[in-house]
Amino acid sequence: MLKDKKKIIIVVVILILFIAYLIYENIKESSSEIDFNTLLDGAENEEEQNKSENIVESEQSKTNETANIEETIVVHITGEVKKEGVIYLKKGARIVDAIKEAGGETKEADLSQVNLAYELQDGQKIYIPNKNEKISQYIIGKNGETMNDNSANTGNESTSYNKEEAKVNINTASQAELDSLPGIGPALAQRIIDFRVENGNFNSIEDIQNVKGIGDSKYEDIKDKIVV
Repeated sequence: MLKDKKKIIIVVVILILFIAYLIYENIKESSSEIDFNTLLDGAENEEEQNKSENIVESEQSKTNETANIEETIVVHITGEVKKEGVIYLKKGARIVDAIKEAGGETKEADLSQVNLAYELQDGQKIYIPNKNEKISQYIIGKNGETMNDNSANTGNESTSYNKEEAKVNINTASQAELDSLPGIGPALAQRIIDFRVENGNFNSIEDIQNVKGIGDSKYEDIKDKIVV
């Protein structure tokens, strides 16, 4: 009888342990599922957040790039500077900034003929003169037009015209100014400019007759209206 009771007790204990084991495994599995799903949801949320941040950063980068382009101007500087060529400047830059960007002026530069405070525009060309030359124009616009604004000049002459005599300086005049002379059309005006580029400035007004197309008759018509 005692042995039977012991057997029953052992069986009951085993059943209790088995049931407890099943309950433990069930709780453990449920907990793992919850943790896995939580981790999965967290990873998805983090991925979505990273995508959103990347999109925002990309848009901001494009905006900054566009702003930088809009705030930059490109100008061409030649003459008495250490590094002639095309330079990039911030919008609102002055001629003095362009000279610095070009490595500074040479020892032969004559900055007294230049308005260093002149505010530059995109596409302009600046010429820094030599001490041995006298100029009245040193800025060319992006379309090739000569800038005759008083703000771009510091000397007594604000254009290639002699103010007192209203004469055209054939060494510095633009195509439009040369075209204003009697009998000088756009083609001949450009020929004069090409001639002085290839051969240097005219030493006297008579030298303009060396340009093909300017004979004695045409010279007589313009000689009283030109200077060097």
